[in-house]
Amino acid sequence: MSELQAALLAIGLGVVVAVYVFGWWKQRQYSRKFGDAFRQSHDDALYQGNAEQLKTEQQVRVVPPVKVEPIKAEQVQGVQLDHSYGEDLVNLDAMPVDAVIELPGIVAAEAVAMPVEVLAETVSESLVSDPAIPCTLLDSRCDFIIELHLDEPCPAAALDGLWQRRGAFRKPVQVCGLTLNSVQWEKVSVDCPFYYSKFHIALQVVDRSGVISATELGDFRDMVQDVSRHIHADIHIPDIAATHRNAQVLDAFCAAVDQMVGVNLLPEGERPFNAGKIAQAVTVLGMKLEADGVFHLRDAAGHSVITLVNQDGRPFQPHTLAHFATAGITLLLDVPRVACPAENFDLLVQMAHSLARTLPANLLDDHRVPLTDTALAHTRTQIAAVEKKMCDNHLMPGSEQARRLFS
Repeated sequence: MSELQAALLAIGLGVVVAVYVFGWWKQRQYSRKFGDAFRQSHDDALYQGNAEQLKTEQQVRVVPPVKVEPIKAEQVQGVQLDHSYGEDLVNLDAMPVDAVIELPGIVAAEAVAMPVEVLAETVSESLVSDPAIPCTLLDSRCDFIIELHLDEPCPAAALDGLWQRRGAFRKPVQVCGLTLNSVQWEKVSVDCPFYYSKFHIALQVVDRSGVISATELGDFRDMVQDVSRHIHADIHIPDIAATHRNAQVLDAFCAAVDQMVGVNLLPEGERPFNAGKIAQAVTVLGMKLEADGVFHLRDAAGHSVITLVNQDGRPFQPHTLAHFATAGITLLLDVPRVACPAENFDLLVQMAHSLARTLPANLLDDHRVPLTDTALAHTRTQIAAVEKKMCDNHLMPGSEQARRLFS
């Protein structure tokens, strides 16, 4: 090794040692400066503030959301009507003109004030979220209910086979339990820590997807029987043939009253609507854009009453409203799922006229023919008839039971 190489090697080693020593020295300085602060004992304010709360925390029971299936639209002159159960539509033009509703001009701020207050007063107390509500809704007309009576109380986890297999059925499965010290049935989930002496295990028999089959009822019975043997419970099973016949009758009734009414708004000229302007106009009317890409007007219980959709099916999105354009929009009312549907149709018509002035827009049918007061009056008469038919059969429009059946 030459003298030059040895010198360079020595210099390199010296630099490395110097860097290491400098780093050690700086670390010691920081330790002296901040060490005392870190060594002090401090109580954890977050933990101390919640310790007792964590010790006494109660179990929370959650009501599952209602699943809404997509429905296929059909068209009727004057309005857009959808019968999801497949019944024939009523021809509005063939109906006699008994009355014509007045459609007074209103400013945007007035569009929802009075009707929404009326609706708030008519909201059923059963719409309030309560863990017992799903069990109070169980009905032998709507559900196939199997009763289990236990010799010894057991927790929800004992229904192991049920929790694993209940998703195999096309309809919702509900489990309700009765504890030793309770007289009220309550919804049971797999993680409930309570011990139950009785269970009601129910399979809904009708919804918008149709009526359940006798084969499915049999499969459900067999599954619950397996569970009952595992927990040594006495079991009571309704007659499958009678249950299926009753379900078919209920399905036919639902088909007769299932309607969705829509009013179309199209631009006055050739220029399409700007989505940002639509958003501004409907916000004044109390509607909000939600995650499904649809504007919703909700009642006091949080249920969607009136929706506004893009006619071409594309969802509205907050980040694209300023640059988004559409050739038409539709206000929709799902008749059996809404309380006071005739009054809410009046509200929908008022909102449509308000939007028509603001955008501006024309109220047209699907043949681009302007909607008349007479056509709208016919539609209201039809909605009122549906409302009466449902009430006469003890199924209130907009009730939780109706929302279950028309989901």
